[in-house]
Amino acid sequence: MNSLTFRLTLALGPWRGALAALLLVLAGAPAARAQVLDDSTKVLYGPKTTRVIYEADVLRDSTAGTLLDTTLTRFPQERFWTHDTTFQQDLGALGTASRPLLYQPNLQLGARLGRNVFDKYARDASRVPYYDSRSPYSFFRYIQSGSGEQVFEFSYSRSLQKNFSVGIDYERIASNKILGTTSSRAGLVEHSNLLFFGRYQTENERYHLLFNIGNARHRGVEQGGIWPITTRARGANGDSVTQGESKPGLLFKYEQQRVYLTQAANNEDRDELYFTQTYRLLGRGLTVYHTFDAKRQYNSYSDLALQRLNPAEIYYPRVRFYPRVLRNTNAILDRVEFAQVENTFGVLGRTKVVEYRLYGRYRTASLVSQALEINQFSATPANTGLRLVEAAPRRAFNEVFFGGTAAFNYRTIYAVETAGEIHPVSFGPNQNGPEYWLRAAVRTGPLSAEALRSSYAPTLTQQELVGNNYEWHHLPGTAAEFKNTNTTQLTGRLRLKLPDLGALTAQRFEASASLVNVGNLVYYDTTATPTQAAVARNLQVIAARHLVHLGRVGFDNQATYTRGGDVGGLRIPALVTNSRVFYESYIFRRALFSQVGAELYYQSRYQAFDYSPSTQQFYEQHHFTIRNYAVANVFFTADIKAVSVFLKMAYINQGILAAGYFTTPYYTGYPRRFQFGVKWNFFN
Repeated sequence: MNSLTFRLTLALGPWRGALAALLLVLAGAPAARAQVLDDSTKVLYGPKTTRVIYEADVLRDSTAGTLLDTTLTRFPQERFWTHDTTFQQDLGALGTASRPLLYQPNLQLGARLGRNVFDKYARDASRVPYYDSRSPYSFFRYIQSGSGEQVFEFSYSRSLQKNFSVGIDYERIASNKILGTTSSRAGLVEHSNLLFFGRYQTENERYHLLFNIGNARHRGVEQGGIWPITTRARGANGDSVTQGESKPGLLFKYEQQRVYLTQAANNEDRDELYFTQTYRLLGRGLTVYHTFDAKRQYNSYSDLALQRLNPAEIYYPRVRFYPRVLRNTNAILDRVEFAQVENTFGVLGRTKVVEYRLYGRYRTASLVSQALEINQFSATPANTGLRLVEAAPRRAFNEVFFGGTAAFNYRTIYAVETAGEIHPVSFGPNQNGPEYWLRAAVRTGPLSAEALRSSYAPTLTQQELVGNNYEWHHLPGTAAEFKNTNTTQLTGRLRLKLPDLGALTAQRFEASASLVNVGNLVYYDTTATPTQAAVARNLQVIAARHLVHLGRVGFDNQATYTRGGDVGGLRIPALVTNSRVFYESYIFRRALFSQVGAELYYQSRYQAFDYSPSTQQFYEQHHFTIRNYAVANVFFTADIKAVSVFLKMAYINQGILAAGYFTTPYYTGYPRRFQFGVKWNFFN
């Protein structure tokens, strides 16, 4: 398939009213209760009769599923409001561009777009939950803060037959501006996900099917960060001095701050059709499977208010905020669209001792980019009507992959696991490869060791980009081609259930230590253009987590120490910690279970990456150091049967040691604010 035009055009608008009406019906109907009773008032359906099944379970030939997570631990924590729960560097507000704060290995091979700053808010089709319930199951969650953060999700699923169920899930993530606005209602981010999903299995459980259709729309206003207001004046000794907001500590006026961009925005659309089916040939020992994945990602950046710094400049004039103009001096409209179709065929099986999976994958993909045509570079440029043209030649990819896993388990004492994938060849003029990743792990008792080796090509965006402000060409087969990035990682882990200190005490300890070597790292340098490191980067990473319950009091402390991370191309703070302490109890004659506690996040100082909105990339800078800071929160959570609520005061320590903190150079984090949330499950 050399021509790829896969598109899904699911519109969100018509569904919003229907979803709201359905939510009101469920909330108001007498039958919409937290549990379903028979004539003898015996509980029939509830959390213990509803199980969650994931694709990973089916690909291990297991469909028993797991119970619903009804604990209160994650609900008030902001990290768990989105689909990526790792620590992230963002632009200070919910829904803004983000990147992983700590080191993570890359296991994605082949053609990859490389526009990932909104991945945190989009669903991974391979991790969609499917529900196996004896009755219809639905839930909604709503989170709101005084600064405009908002998360809403409604999900409904039901069985159409004994072995066939379908569902729908709608999610909205939004936030308001906290910089450069006098109105608390000024919108910053609007993100929505619409998902249809379902599962089917035959009566004898030999055949299983999981499918989902996803539609994500993300629109984010780009402000370019704080634009300090400074003036030059003569000092007492006659020297020229800078007055005004000359230091970062003076930039915490939030809505009163001046920002660089007023009419810029990033838009991203993602559409995906995904399904996996399995069929047992010889019991659990031999099962064949097929996965189909067709998806499209569209990114568009626009700014219709370019302002020249010097009207007399003719050739490649400079404009405010942007480093240069290469195409059009009136406006920016850079677009890119990446689409791919994958088919994976494989076999899998497992016994009590051995588990394996082998597969082959074929991928076809295409990349198209557009930008405004070049206008007349002069002091009075001609208006060309802002017509879009093809910015770079269309690229097409036809790629082959092979991979698998194999594991040996001896009771709970000893286990060996190997996994890997190789991309040996591409067909056609556009090629990536060969690429691979290989992993081997061994476990005995509480100790385990793992080795990971990978070699992968740069992303398509790192290889080539033509836009209004940037242009580079590092295509395979040319003199400027980037080499594959090679990584080696050795990790040791310890997981212990520590001895109890008494009848009311339980504790667990986890720790890991890793040595990482990254060669030929490709990153965005201080000019916001890609470059390749000539010297390998070496990291030493130590992570630990300790959980303990002393009666009704609980402690959860985790920390990650990274040595060698604050260097060119990586930018990782040396220390990142998160600690929680809480008190649990039943009140109102055990009708309500509650937690009251505090949480503290801390990260050490480092020179964080800056952000380029027009390319949606974080890049290196040397002029701004984000100082170490701590964010403390206090919270109250409660669970009344199937309803969970939380009340939270976030960043209560604002003004104690600092007036605020930065998450990215010239982007401040949220000030102190009140947050609340509610989640309600329905089991009928």
